[in-house]
Amino acid sequence: MKSYRDLNIYIEAHQLAIKVHQLSLLLPKFELYEEGSQIRRSSKAISAAIVEGYGRKKYKADFLKFLYYAQSECDETVEHLDFLFETASFTDNEKYIVLKTNYQKLSKQINSFIDWVENNWNEFPSRS
Repeated sequence: MKSYRDLNIYIEAHQLAIKVHQLSLLLPKFELYEEGSQIRRSSKAISAAIVEGYGRKKYKADFLKFLYYAQSECDETVEHLDFLFETASFTDNEKYIVLKTNYQKLSKQINSFIDWVENNWNEFPSRS
């Protein structure tokens, strides 16, 4: 792993955030700046947390903290998707199901990566 860009969870989170961003801009005007803004921020925060955590990978606890943030942002994004669909602001049933399914898979992947880091990641010795 040379970069966070090599992590499957980063790749998937980044691609999903782009889809959510594009779809959110099609929301009715009354939701564009309210719930639309929320879902854009939470979806983008997943990959951002992965990037920030990877930047702190030298310290296992910091790395894990940001992976947990990514996990919670993923769950928050699913909540926003549900809310938009259940209030009929987002009416494309097929896209909703695909997005929700992909975010649920991503959540499981992040959780698996957290488990892997907890069990296999060795902190590098400090350079003092």
